[in-house]
Amino acid sequence: MPNEDRVRLAVVNENSQTAFNAIANFPEGIFVMKSIAIKRIMLGVSVIAMVAGGIPLASAQNTGDASAAPADAATTPAKPTKAERKAARKQARAKKNAELKKLEDAGYQPAANDPNYPAKLQQAEKKAAGASQ
Repeated sequence: MPNEDRVRLAVVNENSQTAFNAIANFPEGIFVMKSIAIKRIMLGVSVIAMVAGGIPLASAQNTGDASAAPADAATTPAKPTKAERKAARKQARAKKNAELKKLEDAGYQPAANDPNYPAKLQQAEKKAAGASQ
């Protein structure tokens, strides 16, 4: 019987001892054994994932009151639209640029490689805070 036929026969009858011996005695048989082991592991992992996915999550406070659910849905804010998010980013950027401009006017140079970095920044912040009051 050629080697390929033995391996095919062994794959069909993988649970018998002779099949194990036939697989283990050929170089391509090791690959088949690894393939079978990987398939079994993946099957086990998928079964565990399906079982774990079916378990309900615990809730901290469940009052059991059906009328509370619609009230909770009404109090949650709606997701902002893309235009609103863009406007918020633009506003935040403008605020940060204005703060940086104030610090630069007070003498802070962000591009300088300054060994006294925190002291110079704090000095500029104090100066800018004093000017704005």
